[in-house]
Amino acid sequence: MNVTRHFSDTRTAQGRVRFLLQSGAVHLMAEGPGWQHASTHAGLQDAATFLAVIPQVPQALYEAALSELERRLNLELQDAA
Repeated sequence: MNVTRHFSDTRTAQGRVRFLLQSGAVHLMAEGPGWQHASTHAGLQDAATFLAVIPQVPQALYEAALSELERRLNLELQDAA
């Protein structure tokens, strides 16, 4: 079964960034007023790095998304321990 898991979902007044996990791939979804982005990456690090080069993503949204991603990764590590 091909299940998609919402790993991280960041929403600010400037837009939204989601990292979705599915069968060894990471889907990056980003959107804001007047723009949308969707791409697929090999891992979370690749997706997070790619988020930095999307010109429509404001710096504050980028920083909030990375902070939320880091928080979720830390929770995953704690649950695994």
